[in-house]
Amino acid sequence: MNSKPGHQLAILLCILFSFIINNSQAEEKNVQPGINDYYYDAEFSQWLSTFESPGREVFDKKDIIIQTLNIKPGIRIADIGAGTGLYTIPFAQKVGKKGLVYAVDISTDFVTNIEKRAKKQDLKNVIGHINSQKEIGLAQDSIELAFISNTYHHFEYPLTTLKSIYQALVPGGKLVIIDFKRDPKISSSWVMGHVRAHKTKVIEEVESAGFKLLNDHNILEQNYFLSFSK
Repeated sequence: MNSKPGHQLAILLCILFSFIINNSQAEEKNVQPGINDYYYDAEFSQWLSTFESPGREVFDKKDIIIQTLNIKPGIRIADIGAGTGLYTIPFAQKVGKKGLVYAVDISTDFVTNIEKRAKKQDLKNVIGHINSQKEIGLAQDSIELAFISNTYHHFEYPLTTLKSIYQALVPGGKLVIIDFKRDPKISSSWVMGHVRAHKTKVIEEVESAGFKLLNDHNILEQNYFLSFSK
């Protein structure tokens, strides 16, 4: 006896729904295995001169980058991949006593020393946070701005991490990504071998996580500077 068309349609819809659910829950594959291994035991003092020295564009143009962000007093910021606190400290100064800055990094020594730097400058609005490779680990709606400088290419699970950033941002919150341009005409051989994706691919990934591109700021040469909204 043949099933009725309505029954067959119901079965097909159940199969389709099950496929969608299982596919959405499938674990993302690691796109950059091992790229962060040397950071887990990284020592702050050894990396300070690397991250904060002339010739590194995000160091040389820090002031214009911060100016472009137009940070308002009282907001909450996650500095993701905070490193030595190059941006964490001025962010804390910008948001003021009523604001908050999370120094997010996988390196315990980086986070500990950022907190020490903040304490020396009497900045009580910096909170260190050690994250995992899959998520930033901040509470829902806990930040207005997520800032990622020269760190996106270190995301081993970019889509999973972006999902965690999305939920941490308040509605209308902003995500900023600054990272190396991957262009053989201008990029070094190190960048071409080290950086996984070019700007267009990054935009595709971020938009697939639910973000909308707001601006492609053309103020840097070696890096791109993208702003997204939730």
